[in-house]
Amino acid sequence: MHYPPNEPITFSRDCDAVIIPSGDEVRLSEGVSGFLTQALGGSFSVYIEGNLFRIAGVDADAIGKEPIEPPNVPVNPTTKEIEKVVWEQLKTCYDPEIPINVVDLGLIYSCEIQTVESNEYMAKVEMTLTAPGCGMGDILMQDVKEKIEIVPNIREANVELVFDPPWNQSMMSETAQLEAGLL
Repeated sequence: MHYPPNEPITFSRDCDAVIIPSGDEVRLSEGVSGFLTQALGGSFSVYIEGNLFRIAGVDADAIGKEPIEPPNVPVNPTTKEIEKVVWEQLKTCYDPEIPINVVDLGLIYSCEIQTVESNEYMAKVEMTLTAPGCGMGDILMQDVKEKIEIVPNIREANVELVFDPPWNQSMMSETAQLEAGLL
C-alpha cells in the first residue's frame, strides 16, 4: 500500500524505532509528530525533527497504519510453492533509504527451501548489503527473517550476511536500475 509522500503522522503510543542510517535503536514517545516518507513492504520511514527513523510493520498501528498480513499459501504446499511465496515475501523487504526491494537491488544471493517435516519448511538465505559498513545491515537482515517467518508453513528462516562477491550496481535488476535512474 502506498501513502502520499510526506504524510503527517503523530504517534498514538510509545514505539520502538531505528535511526537511519546508523541502525541505533530508540524509543519514540506518544504524541511525537513527523512525516511519513516511505511506506513499502510493511515497514515505514518517518522524518522527525531532522532525523529519519524506521518503524517496523508490527508497530504500524502506532502511526495509524495497518500491519501486514501473512501471505496466502496453498493447502499442503510443495517446496516449489513455498519457495515462490518466500521470494514474493523477499520482494516486500526494502532498504530504508532506497525505495527498491532487496531482490531487485540484487542483495539476495540465494534462497533455499528445505523440508523439515510434512508441510513444514526452513528457508536459508544468503544476502549482502550495498555497502559493507551499512549501519542498517542488522535491521535489514531481521526484516528479511521476519518477512519469511510469517509465511505459513515456514518453521525457521536462517539469514546469513555475505560479502563475496561484493555487491555492485550491475547486480540490480533492469527495473531497479530504471527506478534508480541508472538507465
